[in-house]
Amino acid sequence: MTPTSAAGPSADAAAAPSILFLHPADRAAAEAASEPDCFSDLNLDQVMAAITASRQDADLRAFFHAPLDDVDAVRYRQEVFRDLRPEARAAFSAFCAAMRGVRGLLAERLDHRYQRESWFFEAAETYVRAVRALADALGRLEPESRALRRLRDYLADYVASDAFRSLADDGSAVRTALNAVRYNLRIGNGRVTVGQEAPGPDYTVEIEALFARFRRQPARDDRQAFSVDPDLSHARILDRIARLHPEAFGALDAFMARHRPFLDPILASLDREVQFYLAYLDFLDRFAERGLPTCEPRVSRDGHELQAREVYDVALASRLSAEGRPIVTNDVALTGPERILVVTGPNQGGKTTFARAFGQLLYLASLGCPVPAADAQLPLCDRVFTQFGREERLDEQRSRLEDELLRLRSILEVATSRSALVLNEVFSSTTLADAVSLSLDLLARIEALDLIGVWVTFVDELARVDDRTVSLVSNVRPDDPSIRTFKITRRAAEGRAYAASIAAKYGVSYERLRDRLSS
Repeated sequence: MTPTSAAGPSADAAAAPSILFLHPADRAAAEAASEPDCFSDLNLDQVMAAITASRQDADLRAFFHAPLDDVDAVRYRQEVFRDLRPEARAAFSAFCAAMRGVRGLLAERLDHRYQRESWFFEAAETYVRAVRALADALGRLEPESRALRRLRDYLADYVASDAFRSLADDGSAVRTALNAVRYNLRIGNGRVTVGQEAPGPDYTVEIEALFARFRRQPARDDRQAFSVDPDLSHARILDRIARLHPEAFGALDAFMARHRPFLDPILASLDREVQFYLAYLDFLDRFAERGLPTCEPRVSRDGHELQAREVYDVALASRLSAEGRPIVTNDVALTGPERILVVTGPNQGGKTTFARAFGQLLYLASLGCPVPAADAQLPLCDRVFTQFGREERLDEQRSRLEDELLRLRSILEVATSRSALVLNEVFSSTTLADAVSLSLDLLARIEALDLIGVWVTFVDELARVDDRTVSLVSNVRPDDPSIRTFKITRRAAEGRAYAASIAAKYGVSYERLRDRLSS
Protein backbone atom coordinates (compact mmCIF):
# COMPACT_ATOMS: atom_id res chain seq x y z
CA MET A 1 0.00 0.00 0.00
CA THR A 2 1.55 3.28 -1.10
CA PRO A 3 1.05 6.29 1.20
CA THR A 4 0.19 9.67 -0.24
CA SER A 5 2.80 12.36 -0.35
CA ALA A 6 2.90 14.98 2.37
CA ALA A 7 2.58 17.49 -0.44
CA GLY A 8 -0.58 15.99 -1.96
CA PRO A 9 -2.52 12.85 -2.90
CA SER A 10 -0.94 9.96 -4.73
CA ALA A 11 -2.38 8.14 -7.71
CA ASP A 12 -3.65 5.50 -5.28
CA ALA A 13 -5.81 7.94 -3.29
CA ALA A 14 -9.05 6.57 -4.75
CA ALA A 15 -8.18 3.12 -3.39
CA ALA A 16 -7.06 4.48 -0.02
CA PRO A 17 -8.06 2.72 3.21
CA SER A 18 -11.31 3.87 4.73
CA ILE A 19 -12.28 2.88 8.25
CA LEU A 20 -15.95 3.65 7.56
CA PHE A 21 -16.68 2.34 4.06
CA LEU A 22 -15.83 -1.14 2.86
CA HIS A 23 -17.05 -0.24 -0.64
CA PRO A 24 -16.15 3.10 -2.31
CA ALA A 25 -19.68 3.33 -3.73
CA ASP A 26 -21.04 3.55 -0.18
CA ARG A 27 -18.98 6.68 0.44
CA ALA A 28 -20.37 8.34 -2.67
CA ALA A 29 -23.91 7.43 -1.61
CA ALA A 30 -23.33 8.85 1.87
CA GLU A 31 -22.01 12.16 0.59
CA ALA A 32 -25.12 12.54 -1.58
CA ALA A 33 -27.61 11.35 1.06
CA SER A 34 -30.28 13.53 2.61
CA GLU A 35 -32.15 12.93 5.85
CA PRO A 36 -34.37 9.83 5.52
CA ASP A 37 -38.13 10.38 5.73
CA CYS A 38 -38.37 8.12 8.78
CA PHE A 39 -36.16 10.34 10.95
CA SER A 40 -38.85 12.67 12.22
CA ASP A 41 -41.35 9.93 13.10
CA LEU A 42 -38.70 7.83 14.86
CA ASN A 43 -37.16 10.87 16.58
CA LEU A 44 -33.86 9.93 14.97
CA ASP A 45 -33.44 13.57 14.00
CA GLN A 46 -33.17 14.33 17.74
CA VAL A 47 -30.78 11.44 18.24
CA MET A 48 -28.46 12.52 15.43
CA ALA A 49 -28.53 16.13 16.62
CA ALA A 50 -27.40 14.94 20.06
CA ILE A 51 -24.69 12.68 18.60
CA THR A 52 -23.17 15.34 16.34
CA ALA A 53 -23.71 18.40 18.58
CA SER A 54 -20.10 18.68 19.74
CA ARG A 55 -18.60 17.83 16.33
CA GLN A 56 -20.27 20.26 13.97
CA ASP A 57 -17.00 20.95 12.16
CA ALA A 58 -16.75 17.31 11.06
CA ASP A 59 -20.08 17.32 9.16
CA LEU A 60 -21.04 13.83 10.32
CA ARG A 61 -24.76 13.86 9.56
CA ALA A 62 -24.31 12.56 6.02
CA PHE A 63 -22.75 9.38 7.44
CA PHE A 64 -25.83 8.79 9.60
CA HIS A 65 -28.18 9.42 6.67
CA ALA A 66 -26.86 6.52 4.57
CA PRO A 67 -27.68 3.00 5.82
CA LEU A 68 -25.71 0.09 4.39
CA ASP A 69 -27.24 -2.64 2.25
CA ASP A 70 -24.46 -5.22 2.57
CA VAL A 71 -23.92 -7.46 5.60
CA ASP A 72 -20.14 -7.46 5.19
CA ALA A 73 -20.10 -3.65 5.10
CA VAL A 74 -22.08 -3.63 8.34
CA ARG A 75 -19.66 -6.09 9.94
CA TYR A 76 -16.73 -3.98 8.73
CA ARG A 77 -17.97 -1.16 10.96
CA GLN A 78 -18.90 -3.46 13.81
CA GLU A 79 -15.31 -4.69 13.89
CA VAL A 80 -14.06 -1.11 14.33
CA PHE A 81 -16.51 -0.43 17.16
CA ARG A 82 -15.22 -3.63 18.80
CA ASP A 83 -11.61 -2.47 18.44
CA LEU A 84 -12.27 0.93 19.98
CA ARG A 85 -11.57 -0.12 23.53
CA PRO A 86 -10.48 2.64 25.94
CA GLU A 87 -6.83 2.93 24.86
CA ALA A 88 -7.60 2.93 21.15
CA ARG A 89 -10.50 5.30 21.66
CA ALA A 90 -8.25 7.68 23.60
CA ALA A 91 -5.61 7.55 20.85
CA PHE A 92 -8.12 8.43 18.15
CA SER A 93 -9.69 11.13 20.32
CA ALA A 94 -6.26 12.73 20.76
CA PHE A 95 -5.64 12.52 17.01
CA CYS A 96 -8.96 14.20 16.22
CA ALA A 97 -8.33 16.95 18.78
CA ALA A 98 -4.93 17.62 17.25
CA MET A 99 -6.35 17.65 13.72
CA ARG A 100 -9.02 20.10 14.82
CA GLY A 101 -6.21 22.37 15.95
CA VAL A 102 -4.39 21.89 12.63
CA ARG A 103 -7.49 22.81 10.64
CA GLY A 104 -8.04 25.87 12.81
CA LEU A 105 -4.49 27.11 12.25
CA LEU A 106 -4.62 26.51 8.50
CA ALA A 107 -8.00 28.21 8.20
CA GLU A 108 -6.72 31.53 9.52
CA ARG A 109 -6.42 34.19 6.86
CA LEU A 110 -3.49 36.36 7.92
CA ASP A 111 -1.99 39.16 5.86
CA HIS A 112 1.41 39.40 7.50
CA ARG A 113 4.03 37.10 6.00
CA TYR A 114 5.64 35.81 9.20
CA GLN A 115 2.34 35.47 10.99
CA ARG A 116 1.08 33.34 8.13
CA GLU A 117 4.24 31.25 8.03
CA SER A 118 4.31 30.84 11.80
CA TRP A 119 0.76 29.51 11.99
CA PHE A 120 1.44 27.19 9.05
CA PHE A 121 4.58 25.93 10.78
CA GLU A 122 2.74 25.35 14.06
CA ALA A 123 0.04 23.41 12.19
CA ALA A 124 2.69 21.22 10.55
CA GLU A 125 4.38 20.49 13.88
CA THR A 126 1.05 19.56 15.46
CA TYR A 127 0.25 17.31 12.50
CA VAL A 128 3.59 15.48 12.70
CA ARG A 129 3.18 14.81 16.41
CA ALA A 130 -0.43 13.62 15.94
CA VAL A 131 0.41 11.23 13.11
CA ARG A 132 3.38 9.73 14.94
CA ALA A 133 1.36 9.28 18.13
CA LEU A 134 -1.46 7.50 16.29
CA ALA A 135 0.96 5.29 14.36
CA ASP A 136 2.71 4.32 17.60
CA ALA A 137 -0.61 3.58 19.32
CA LEU A 138 -1.91 1.36 16.53
CA GLY A 139 1.42 -0.46 16.42
CA ARG A 140 1.11 -1.28 20.13
CA LEU A 141 -2.59 -2.12 20.18
CA GLU A 142 -2.60 -4.75 17.41
CA PRO A 143 -6.18 -4.11 16.19
CA GLU A 144 -8.28 -7.02 14.97
CA SER A 145 -10.61 -5.18 12.60
CA ARG A 146 -9.83 -5.15 8.90
CA ALA A 147 -10.19 -1.37 8.81
CA LEU A 148 -7.75 -0.56 11.61
CA ARG A 149 -5.22 -3.15 10.46
CA ARG A 150 -5.18 -1.50 7.03
CA LEU A 151 -4.86 1.90 8.68
CA ARG A 152 -2.01 0.67 10.91
CA ASP A 153 -0.10 -0.58 7.88
CA TYR A 154 -0.79 2.60 5.95
CA LEU A 155 0.43 4.79 8.82
CA ALA A 156 3.58 2.72 9.24
CA ASP A 157 4.41 3.20 5.55
CA TYR A 158 3.46 6.87 5.62
CA VAL A 159 5.57 7.73 8.66
CA ALA A 160 8.55 5.98 7.02
CA SER A 161 8.03 7.75 3.68
CA ASP A 162 10.50 10.32 2.40
CA ALA A 163 7.82 13.00 2.26
CA PHE A 164 6.79 12.66 5.88
CA ARG A 165 10.35 12.31 7.14
CA SER A 166 11.30 15.44 5.23
CA LEU A 167 8.37 17.32 6.77
CA ALA A 168 9.34 16.17 10.27
CA ASP A 169 13.11 16.73 9.87
CA ASP A 170 12.72 20.15 8.27
CA GLY A 171 10.29 21.13 10.99
CA SER A 172 12.73 20.07 13.69
CA ALA A 173 15.52 22.11 12.09
CA VAL A 174 13.32 25.20 11.84
CA ARG A 175 12.21 24.81 15.45
CA THR A 176 15.83 24.62 16.59
CA ALA A 177 16.68 27.75 14.64
CA LEU A 178 13.70 29.70 15.96
CA ASN A 179 14.32 28.62 19.55
CA ALA A 180 17.81 30.07 19.26
CA VAL A 181 16.46 33.52 18.38
CA ARG A 182 17.29 36.04 21.12
CA TYR A 183 16.64 39.77 21.20
CA ASN A 184 16.16 42.69 23.54
CA LEU A 185 12.99 44.71 23.62
CA ARG A 186 13.04 48.23 25.09
CA ILE A 187 9.81 50.09 25.65
CA GLY A 188 9.79 53.74 26.66
CA ASN A 189 8.99 57.27 25.61
CA GLY A 190 6.29 56.01 23.27
CA ARG A 191 8.70 53.85 21.32
CA VAL A 192 9.51 50.16 21.03
CA THR A 193 13.10 49.33 20.16
CA VAL A 194 14.21 45.87 19.03
CA GLY A 195 17.89 45.01 19.25
CA GLN A 196 20.34 42.17 19.56
CA GLU A 197 20.40 40.42 22.92
CA ALA A 198 22.89 42.29 25.09
CA PRO A 199 25.07 40.32 27.49
CA GLY A 200 24.40 40.99 31.15
CA PRO A 201 23.75 39.37 34.49
CA ASP A 202 20.81 37.03 35.01
CA TYR A 203 18.93 38.27 38.06
CA THR A 204 16.51 35.34 38.12
CA VAL A 205 18.20 33.48 41.01
CA GLU A 206 18.64 36.65 43.08
CA ILE A 207 15.01 37.75 42.60
CA GLU A 208 13.64 34.29 43.38
CA ALA A 209 15.65 34.18 46.61
CA LEU A 210 14.44 37.64 47.58
CA PHE A 211 10.77 36.76 47.19
CA ALA A 212 10.96 33.10 48.24
CA ARG A 213 9.19 33.70 51.56
CA PHE A 214 6.10 34.96 49.70
CA ARG A 215 5.90 32.00 47.39
CA ARG A 216 2.79 29.82 47.76
CA GLN A 217 3.04 27.94 44.47
CA PRO A 218 6.01 26.69 42.45
CA ALA A 219 7.59 29.31 40.22
CA ARG A 220 6.22 29.40 36.71
CA ASP A 221 8.37 29.74 33.64
CA ASP A 222 6.62 32.33 31.47
CA ARG A 223 9.11 32.02 28.64
CA GLN A 224 7.38 30.69 25.54
CA ALA A 225 8.44 28.95 22.38
CA PHE A 226 8.33 31.05 19.25
CA SER A 227 4.78 32.06 18.39
CA VAL A 228 3.15 34.96 16.64
CA ASP A 229 0.21 37.01 17.84
CA PRO A 230 -1.92 38.23 14.92
CA ASP A 231 -2.00 41.76 16.37
CA LEU A 232 -0.47 44.31 13.97
CA SER A 233 1.87 45.79 16.61
CA HIS A 234 3.37 42.36 17.19
CA ALA A 235 3.82 41.96 13.43
CA ARG A 236 5.88 45.15 13.26
CA ILE A 237 8.12 43.93 16.07
CA LEU A 238 8.42 40.59 14.29
CA ASP A 239 9.67 42.29 11.12
CA ARG A 240 12.50 43.83 13.10
CA ILE A 241 13.35 40.52 14.80
CA ALA A 242 13.48 38.85 11.36
CA ARG A 243 16.01 41.43 10.18
CA LEU A 244 18.20 40.58 13.16
CA HIS A 245 17.98 36.81 12.47
CA PRO A 246 17.70 36.32 8.70
CA GLU A 247 18.90 32.68 8.79
CA ALA A 248 16.16 31.46 11.14
CA PHE A 249 13.40 33.29 9.31
CA GLY A 250 14.82 32.27 5.97
CA ALA A 251 14.43 28.64 7.11
CA LEU A 252 10.79 29.42 7.98
CA ASP A 253 10.26 30.84 4.48
CA ALA A 254 11.77 27.76 2.88
CA PHE A 255 9.71 25.39 5.04
CA MET A 256 6.41 26.85 3.93
CA ALA A 257 7.49 26.95 0.28
CA ARG A 258 8.60 23.31 0.34
CA HIS A 259 5.78 21.73 2.35
CA ARG A 260 2.65 23.51 1.23
CA PRO A 261 0.34 21.62 1.34
CA PHE A 262 1.43 18.98 3.87
CA LEU A 263 -1.88 17.34 4.89
CA ASP A 264 -2.22 13.78 3.66
CA PRO A 265 -5.76 13.63 2.19
CA ILE A 266 -6.29 10.09 3.43
CA LEU A 267 -5.51 11.07 7.02
CA ALA A 268 -7.66 14.16 6.68
CA SER A 269 -10.49 11.85 5.65
CA LEU A 270 -9.65 9.51 8.53
CA ASP A 271 -10.06 12.40 10.96
CA ARG A 272 -13.65 12.84 9.80
CA GLU A 273 -14.48 9.14 9.53
CA VAL A 274 -13.27 8.16 12.98
CA GLN A 275 -15.44 10.86 14.52
CA PHE A 276 -18.49 8.88 13.34
CA TYR A 277 -17.43 6.15 15.76
CA LEU A 278 -16.27 8.44 18.56
CA ALA A 279 -19.41 10.58 18.47
CA TYR A 280 -21.66 7.52 18.63
CA LEU A 281 -19.67 5.97 21.48
CA ASP A 282 -19.81 9.24 23.40
CA PHE A 283 -23.58 9.18 22.98
CA LEU A 284 -23.81 5.59 24.25
CA ASP A 285 -21.80 6.48 27.36
CA ARG A 286 -24.81 8.21 28.88
CA PHE A 287 -26.77 4.94 28.71
CA ALA A 288 -23.93 2.86 30.15
CA GLU A 289 -23.87 5.22 33.13
CA ARG A 290 -27.52 4.34 33.76
CA GLY A 291 -26.92 0.60 33.37
CA LEU A 292 -28.81 0.43 30.06
CA PRO A 293 -27.53 -2.23 27.65
CA THR A 294 -26.20 -1.87 24.13
CA CYS A 295 -25.00 -4.68 21.90
CA GLU A 296 -23.53 -5.56 18.54
CA PRO A 297 -26.46 -7.05 16.62
CA ARG A 298 -26.12 -10.16 14.51
CA VAL A 299 -27.44 -9.16 11.10
CA SER A 300 -28.63 -11.23 8.17
CA ARG A 301 -29.68 -10.19 4.68
CA ASP A 302 -31.88 -13.25 4.18
CA GLY A 303 -35.01 -14.06 6.13
CA HIS A 304 -37.20 -12.12 8.52
CA GLU A 305 -36.21 -13.57 11.88
CA LEU A 306 -35.99 -10.90 14.56
CA GLN A 307 -35.13 -11.38 18.23
CA ALA A 308 -34.14 -8.58 20.60
CA ARG A 309 -34.10 -8.30 24.38
CA GLU A 310 -34.38 -5.19 26.56
CA VAL A 311 -35.00 -2.79 23.69
CA TYR A 312 -35.57 0.90 24.41
CA ASP A 313 -36.18 4.18 22.57
CA VAL A 314 -32.82 6.01 22.52
CA ALA A 315 -34.38 9.45 22.03
CA LEU A 316 -36.66 9.03 25.04
CA ALA A 317 -33.93 7.33 27.08
CA SER A 318 -31.56 10.22 26.40
CA ARG A 319 -34.09 12.69 27.72
CA LEU A 320 -35.14 10.59 30.74
CA SER A 321 -31.50 9.85 31.62
CA ALA A 322 -30.77 13.56 31.81
CA GLU A 323 -33.75 13.92 34.17
CA GLY A 324 -32.76 10.91 36.27
CA ARG A 325 -36.01 9.11 35.49
CA PRO A 326 -36.37 5.32 34.98
CA ILE A 327 -36.35 3.78 31.51
CA VAL A 328 -38.51 0.76 30.66
CA THR A 329 -37.20 -1.85 28.22
CA ASN A 330 -39.16 -4.41 26.20
CA ASP A 331 -38.47 -7.59 24.27
CA VAL A 332 -39.43 -8.00 20.63
CA ALA A 333 -39.54 -11.06 18.37
CA LEU A 334 -40.74 -12.23 14.96
CA THR A 335 -40.31 -15.93 14.26
CA GLY A 336 -41.43 -18.35 11.56
CA PRO A 337 -44.23 -16.83 9.45
CA GLU A 338 -44.65 -13.81 11.76
CA ARG A 339 -44.21 -10.46 10.09
CA ILE A 340 -46.28 -7.72 11.76
CA LEU A 341 -46.46 -6.83 15.45
CA VAL A 342 -49.90 -5.37 16.15
CA VAL A 343 -49.82 -3.28 19.33
CA THR A 344 -53.02 -2.37 21.14
CA GLY A 345 -53.86 -1.18 24.63
CA PRO A 346 -54.67 1.97 26.57
CA ASN A 347 -53.54 5.43 25.53
CA GLN A 348 -50.28 6.72 27.01
CA GLY A 349 -49.20 3.13 27.63
CA GLY A 350 -45.91 3.19 25.72
CA LYS A 351 -47.19 1.85 22.39
CA THR A 352 -45.75 4.64 20.24
CA THR A 353 -42.46 4.51 22.16
CA PHE A 354 -42.28 0.76 21.46
CA ALA A 355 -42.90 1.37 17.75
CA ARG A 356 -40.17 4.00 17.62
CA ALA A 357 -37.74 1.70 19.42
CA PHE A 358 -38.46 -1.02 16.82
CA GLY A 359 -37.69 1.33 13.93
CA GLN A 360 -34.59 2.78 15.62
CA LEU A 361 -33.27 -0.72 16.28
CA LEU A 362 -33.42 -1.68 12.60
CA TYR A 363 -32.09 1.64 11.31
CA LEU A 364 -29.11 1.83 13.68
CA ALA A 365 -28.22 -1.78 12.86
CA SER A 366 -28.12 -0.88 9.17
CA LEU A 367 -25.49 1.77 9.98
CA GLY A 368 -23.24 -0.86 11.54
CA CYS A 369 -23.72 0.70 14.99
CA PRO A 370 -24.31 -0.91 18.38
CA VAL A 371 -28.03 -0.94 19.11
CA PRO A 372 -30.07 -0.18 22.25
CA ALA A 373 -30.71 -3.75 23.37
CA ALA A 374 -29.11 -6.43 25.51
CA ASP A 375 -28.99 -8.88 22.60
CA ALA A 376 -30.28 -8.72 19.02
CA GLN A 377 -30.61 -10.89 15.92
CA LEU A 378 -31.92 -8.65 13.14
CA PRO A 379 -32.62 -8.67 9.42
CA LEU A 380 -30.67 -6.07 7.44
CA CYS A 381 -33.46 -3.92 6.03
CA ASP A 382 -33.03 -1.91 2.85
CA ARG A 383 -35.40 0.83 4.09
CA VAL A 384 -37.35 1.70 7.21
CA PHE A 385 -40.66 3.34 6.30
CA THR A 386 -42.92 5.11 8.77
CA GLN A 387 -46.43 6.47 8.77
CA PHE A 388 -47.49 8.26 11.93
CA GLY A 389 -50.88 9.88 12.40
CA ARG A 390 -50.76 13.67 12.12
CA GLU A 391 -53.10 16.39 13.19
CA GLU A 392 -55.19 17.88 10.41
CA ARG A 393 -54.21 21.44 9.46
CA LEU A 394 -56.56 24.10 8.16
CA ASP A 395 -54.00 25.41 5.65
CA GLU A 396 -53.67 22.05 3.87
CA GLN A 397 -55.66 21.24 0.75
CA ARG A 398 -56.06 17.53 1.55
CA SER A 399 -57.85 15.93 4.46
CA ARG A 400 -55.85 13.93 6.97
CA LEU A 401 -57.25 10.65 5.63
CA GLU A 402 -56.45 11.55 2.04
CA ASP A 403 -52.94 12.53 3.03
CA GLU A 404 -52.43 9.22 4.85
CA LEU A 405 -53.67 7.19 1.91
CA LEU A 406 -51.42 9.00 -0.56
CA ARG A 407 -48.36 8.59 1.63
CA LEU A 408 -49.10 4.91 2.24
CA ARG A 409 -49.48 4.33 -1.48
CA SER A 410 -46.10 5.97 -2.15
CA ILE A 411 -44.50 3.66 0.44
CA LEU A 412 -46.06 0.49 -0.94
CA GLU A 413 -44.94 1.41 -4.47
CA VAL A 414 -41.23 1.30 -3.50
CA ALA A 415 -41.10 -1.09 -0.53
CA THR A 416 -39.52 -4.52 -1.02
CA SER A 417 -39.61 -7.77 0.93
CA ARG A 418 -36.53 -6.50 2.79
CA SER A 419 -38.20 -3.30 3.97
CA ALA A 420 -39.61 -2.55 7.41
CA LEU A 421 -42.74 -0.54 8.15
CA VAL A 422 -43.70 1.31 11.33
CA LEU A 423 -47.32 2.46 11.49
CA ASN A 424 -48.78 4.49 14.31
CA GLU A 425 -52.51 5.18 14.67
CA VAL A 426 -53.29 5.45 10.97
CA PHE A 427 -56.94 5.90 9.94
CA SER A 428 -57.84 7.27 13.38
CA SER A 429 -59.55 10.25 11.76
CA THR A 430 -62.32 8.14 10.22
CA THR A 431 -65.14 6.03 11.61
CA LEU A 432 -64.42 2.72 13.27
CA ALA A 433 -66.08 0.76 10.46
CA ASP A 434 -64.07 2.58 7.80
CA ALA A 435 -60.89 2.24 9.86
CA VAL A 436 -61.40 -1.53 10.12
CA SER A 437 -62.04 -1.86 6.39
CA LEU A 438 -59.08 0.31 5.38
CA SER A 439 -56.77 -1.37 7.89
CA LEU A 440 -57.60 -4.88 6.71
CA ASP A 441 -57.03 -3.87 3.10
CA LEU A 442 -53.71 -2.23 3.97
CA LEU A 443 -52.62 -5.29 5.98
CA ALA A 444 -53.33 -7.53 2.98
CA ARG A 445 -51.09 -5.35 0.80
CA ILE A 446 -48.34 -5.34 3.43
CA GLU A 447 -48.47 -9.12 3.72
CA ALA A 448 -48.38 -9.49 -0.06
CA LEU A 449 -45.07 -7.57 -0.05
CA ASP A 450 -43.81 -9.75 2.83
CA LEU A 451 -42.78 -6.71 4.89
CA ILE A 452 -41.89 -6.84 8.56
CA GLY A 453 -43.12 -4.14 10.86
CA VAL A 454 -45.00 -2.89 13.86
CA TRP A 455 -48.49 -1.37 13.79
CA VAL A 456 -49.89 0.61 16.71
CA THR A 457 -53.66 0.64 16.31
CA PHE A 458 -57.04 0.82 18.00
CA VAL A 459 -58.37 -1.77 15.53
CA ASP A 460 -58.20 -4.99 17.55
CA GLU A 461 -59.27 -7.07 14.55
CA LEU A 462 -55.78 -6.70 13.05
CA ALA A 463 -54.24 -8.62 15.94
CA ARG A 464 -56.01 -11.85 15.02
CA VAL A 465 -56.07 -11.89 11.20
CA ASP A 466 -53.65 -14.78 10.60
CA ASP A 467 -50.38 -16.32 11.71
CA ARG A 468 -48.37 -13.47 10.19
CA THR A 469 -49.69 -10.96 12.73
CA VAL A 470 -48.65 -11.01 16.38
CA SER A 471 -50.79 -9.43 19.09
CA LEU A 472 -48.95 -7.28 21.61
CA VAL A 473 -50.66 -5.33 24.39
CA SER A 474 -49.42 -2.46 26.55
CA ASN A 475 -49.90 -3.32 30.21
CA VAL A 476 -51.40 -1.55 33.20
CA ARG A 477 -51.08 -2.34 36.88
CA PRO A 478 -53.45 -5.26 37.68
CA ASP A 479 -54.62 -3.57 40.87
CA ASP A 480 -55.06 -0.15 39.23
CA PRO A 481 -55.73 -0.03 35.47
CA SER A 482 -55.23 3.74 35.44
CA ILE A 483 -51.48 3.24 36.03
CA ARG A 484 -49.40 2.25 32.98
CA THR A 485 -46.39 -0.03 33.32
CA PHE A 486 -45.09 0.74 29.79
CA LYS A 487 -44.36 -2.96 29.33
CA ILE A 488 -45.50 -4.49 26.03
CA THR A 489 -46.24 -8.22 26.10
CA ARG A 490 -47.54 -10.92 23.77
CA ARG A 491 -51.19 -11.67 24.46
CA ALA A 492 -54.58 -11.34 22.88
CA ALA A 493 -56.00 -7.86 22.32
CA GLU A 494 -58.48 -6.91 25.04
CA GLY A 495 -60.57 -4.36 23.20
CA ARG A 496 -62.43 -2.08 25.58
CA ALA A 497 -61.46 -4.04 28.69
CA TYR A 498 -59.26 -1.20 29.97
CA ALA A 499 -62.00 1.34 29.51
CA ALA A 500 -64.40 -0.91 31.44
CA SER A 501 -61.87 -1.38 34.27
CA ILE A 502 -61.23 2.35 34.58
CA ALA A 503 -64.95 3.08 34.49
CA ALA A 504 -65.51 0.56 37.28
CA LYS A 505 -62.71 2.11 39.36
CA TYR A 506 -64.28 5.54 39.20
CA GLY A 507 -67.85 4.33 39.63
CA VAL A 508 -69.08 5.19 36.14
CA SER A 509 -69.54 1.71 34.69
CA TYR A 510 -72.81 0.92 32.94
CA GLU A 511 -74.07 -1.11 35.89
CA ARG A 512 -73.20 1.55 38.48
CA LEU A 513 -74.72 4.34 36.41
CA ARG A 514 -77.88 2.29 35.82
CA ASP A 515 -78.25 1.57 39.54
CA ARG A 516 -77.72 5.20 40.48
CA LEU A 517 -80.12 6.52 37.88
CA SER A 518 -82.81 4.02 38.84
CA SER A 519 -82.62 4.75 42.57
